[in-house]
Formats: sequence, structure tokens, C-alpha cells
Amino acid sequence: MQASSLLLPILRSPFQGELLAWLYLHPGVEASLADLARRFGVSQATVSREADRLAQAGLVLERRLGIVRLLRANLDTVVTRPLTDLLAVTYGPMAIITDALMPIEHITGAYIYGSWAARYRGEPGPVPGDVDVVVIGAPDADDLYEAAATAERRLAREVNITAVPESAWQSPAGNPFLESVRTRPLVKLDLTTGVI
Repeated sequence: MQASSLLLPILRSPFQGELLAWLYLHPGVEASLADLARRFGVSQATVSREADRLAQAGLVLERRLGIVRLLRANLDTVVTRPLTDLLAVTYGPMAIITDALMPIEHITGAYIYGSWAARYRGEPGPVPGDVDVVVIGAPDADDLYEAAATAERRLAREVNITAVPESAWQSPAGNPFLESVRTRPLVKLDLTTGVI
């Protein structure tokens, strides 16, 4: 990943944004360094270094359970509400949309695409005004509508969810929409692990 965050340039790195967003958008949930490393595909040492910085700044709380180090958002600071709001509109789509889609049956995969995915993947540009999601499978349309509405309320921006059959996703030739989506940046949503 790039050295600094394009979604929220005041952050040192995209990982810092991902970690803070996950912790603040799952208030009260504790996660071990190993679980966080696995979730974000980074080393446990990377999580530990970031946890040290965030704990020293008072943004996260930590406790030990034997040799396991657990982290959670510090919800008792003056910056909690504004920081949570800022994280929701920048790094929040991954956590919030994943949470909204997880209970829906018949989804085999989901990706964020469009301008949010482009910023996340390091392409410069303005802050995205909406979030585009492609869902693979045969989910109920009403369930997707509810998931989009739930995510929109938390993200304070439009969320567009498009469902495509597995066969169309696997063989997008002849489908201009899918051909375009597949050639641009994508951010895969992990619908298997849920809240740690």
C-alpha cells in the first residue's frame, strides 16, 4: 500500500485508517492483534506498532488476557464522536457495508468499485460522493435494498448495490458494465469472518 492515505490525508497510512475505522465502527468489541493482522493482511508486528501509537494517543484501549493483547476503541474521549463520523465517511464503507451484507443469503462475493475503490487503491482524486458495490450471487432484492439503506444512514452518502449472477461475474465478456467494473480498482469485502 501507499505511504499515506488518500481517503483521509491527515492519516499516516491506509492501514491506520482501516484499523481505526474497524475499531470505532464496532464500538465495545475487543479484537486481538492476531485477529486484526489476519483481517487486514498485515503482520502482527505492524498491528502492534500501530496499537502502541494509538494507545499512547488515547484513541484505543488495550488489555491483556494472558499473552494475548486485546484492543478496542476508547469511547470516552472528546474526539470519539467526530472521529467516528470522519472514519465512517472515509474508511467506513468496508466495515459498514460488510456488516450490512453479511446476514443476506445467496451472496458468493462482494466488491466495492468506482471512485471509493480507486481512492482506496491509491488513485488521487476528490473524496467520493457515493459508494458503489457489486454483489455476486442471487440475493433477495429487498434484502439488498435494506442493506443499502442501512449503510447509507451510517455513511451519510449514497450506496449503490448491484447484484450480478455468479456466471456473469465469472464470464463478463459482452457485458459492458461488468467489463468496466472488472478493469478498474476493486476492494473485496470479506463476508466470511464478520465481527471478530
